Amino acid sequence: MKTTIVGRQINMPEELKPIIEGKLAKYDKYFRDDATATVKLSRLRGRERVEITIMSSGTIFRGEETDTTFRNALDLALEAIERQIRKNKTKLEKRLREGALSDLYEVEEPPVEDDEIIIRTKTFQLKPMTPEEAILQMNLLGHDFFVYADSQTGETNVVYRRHDKAYGLIEPSK
Repeated sequence: MKTTIVGRQINMPEELKPIIEGKLAKYDKYFRDDATATVKLSRLRGRERVEITIMSSGTIFRGEETDTTFRNALDLALEAIERQIRKNKTKLEKRLREGALSDLYEVEEPPVEDDEIIIRTKTFQLKPMTPEEAILQMNLLGHDFFVYADSQTGETNVVYRRHDKAYGLIEPSK
């Protein structure tokens, strides 16, 4: 698995790099050779935060945790990813075709404004999928909504998690 480690507004401790790579290497058994992992380290209000994103065959697994140390946060984030893998293993094997959930993000960090309103812009490639595949991808990412292209109509749709834990679908009117 190709690993990229990024420190956001911190000097990354050099002793963490081999620890992170070693712990991620244990997860190679779950992913194909084309898997890439991005690990972002940051400090948030005096606490250490680790965000791990693993992309493999178009599926995205994400874990983000905050703790007193980077090592503890790393362990918790990896546990979250392992739970996602175990929980969705059957769904992934039964439903998904090769490359169905590919979704590449490009994030542009805006300049910091004086009024401290931060807007984050994301662009991503829409891949055709069914609503069930979109719900699965939304759950793997841990988001409350997911934008996708419907595989039958080609229209841009949105699936979202409702307050009652059910799912909703937003389709354009015809």
